[in-house]
Amino acid sequence: MTDPYHIVVVEDDAVTRTKLAGYAQAAGHRVSEAEDGERMWRILERDAADLILLDINLPREDGLDLTRKLRAQSNVGIILVTVRDDDVDRILGLEIGADDYITKPFNPRELLARVKSVLRRAKEGTREPFSGRRFAGWEFSSAARKLVSPEGETVQLTRAEHELLAALVDHPGQVLSRERLLALITHRSWEPGDRTIDVLVRRLRRKIEQNPKNPEIIVTAHGEGYLFTPAVTT
Repeated sequence: MTDPYHIVVVEDDAVTRTKLAGYAQAAGHRVSEAEDGERMWRILERDAADLILLDINLPREDGLDLTRKLRAQSNVGIILVTVRDDDVDRILGLEIGADDYITKPFNPRELLARVKSVLRRAKEGTREPFSGRRFAGWEFSSAARKLVSPEGETVQLTRAEHELLAALVDHPGQVLSRERLLALITHRSWEPGDRTIDVLVRRLRRKIEQNPKNPEIIVTAHGEGYLFTPAVTT
């Protein structure tokens, strides 16, 4: 039997924090609880996490600031949890490196599905040795979640960025709709106004395009989706 995943729940409201922790524990995960960022850092110093459920609206240092700091030093899975109805917060959270988000009040089944999806990416990222697919001078291992630039530098990818790139590399020369890409990376349905894919594409372009404002690798097919243009070799 494999060890349970370690999930850290960061939520200042005690009732919500207890609910989140209970859902994760019922799904077989090991859970630590933190009421703020300071407590979260103390937990992480002694016990690495696989996933952090992070409330945006925290006292002192909010979840967006914590996401920036976490992503600067780690590829830990991050799901933002918020009551805010403003798309700007969710989009900004994805822009700065969160893997997913869920809005309160949340459905427990939806929450666990999001948790499962992010943790699945973590498991797949450590399952196999480097497989060495290549495109436009880049070298990419989906299994090891490793991306190497034409200059030989390793480029760090978040789990969501990795899964999006893997989906694109698996379908070179094909226009993939936002609906299909979202299903491939999160296994959930796309809804009108969902900008998750657009945000992740912008993040990925900043890492692999010579000029992200005039992309040549991930090209927009207006009204249809996105096209991965380079040939892919092994």
